[in-house]
This record gives sequence, C-alpha cells and structure tokens, in this order.
Amino acid sequence: MALCDTEPRNSAYGECVDVATLQDYCLGLPGAWPDNPWEHDHPVIKVGPGERGKIFVFLGADSVGVKGGATREVADEWLDRFPEAASVMRYIGRSGWNSLELAGIPDDEMIEAVDESYRLVLAKLPRKLRPAGWDEV
Repeated sequence: MALCDTEPRNSAYGECVDVATLQDYCLGLPGAWPDNPWEHDHPVIKVGPGERGKIFVFLGADSVGVKGGATREVADEWLDRFPEAASVMRYIGRSGWNSLELAGIPDDEMIEAVDESYRLVLAKLPRKLRPAGWDEV
C-alpha cells in the first residue's frame, strides 16, 4: 500500500517511498541482500557475506528500523526532529537503532536514513568483507 496516493511527500527521490519501494532501494545498494530470520511479513536487509552479514534495515509494513547514529545520543536527533514518527527500537535502541514511520518522515530523509544506516553498519565490517562500491553510497 502506498502511503502517498498521488504525489511524493517532499521527495527529491521522485517516488512514493512505501515498503516495497524502500525494499527495492535497499537491495540496490552494493552487497545488500534480504533475509527473513524470524518469518515476518517483510525481510531484514543485510550487507556482507552469508553468516557474516549484518542487518542494516528492518522493514515493516509501515515503518523501518535503521541505525540512526553511532551512539544513542546521535540517534536521538531523529527523535527530536520527528517526535511523532521516530522512536527508539525495542531491545537494540540503546545501540543507536530507531524505528521511523514511513508516513511521518519525508521520503528523501527516509532514503538518507537508510544510506546512513548502511554506512554505519558497513563501518563495523572488516574491509575484506565490504562489497565493491560501498564507499560510493
């Protein structure tokens, strides 16, 4: 279901960013692949090879979980900017993970959040496990 029926919401991205569009965007990033470790309706998106792959996005029907910052303090900037649409993720929020509602965050900012999550997670992978082109995102 598209969250913006006719026009993108404040988007330079050019499309309505619903969960399907966001999944396609994520899978277009170098080395990204879907996994469904908990049998949910939507996959998580990982980067890195097989068992060493790390989650950088948790997709949901109406929200996305992203690494919002290297620390909880940095990730809290999302909560300050979008108090109605951003929240700390349960269980892993103390490590800088936020849940962002698709309907409450402008599309271009959502894409920016995904890109930053990708970069932060990749920074923790050994260089030899990082995919070609990762440093251009």
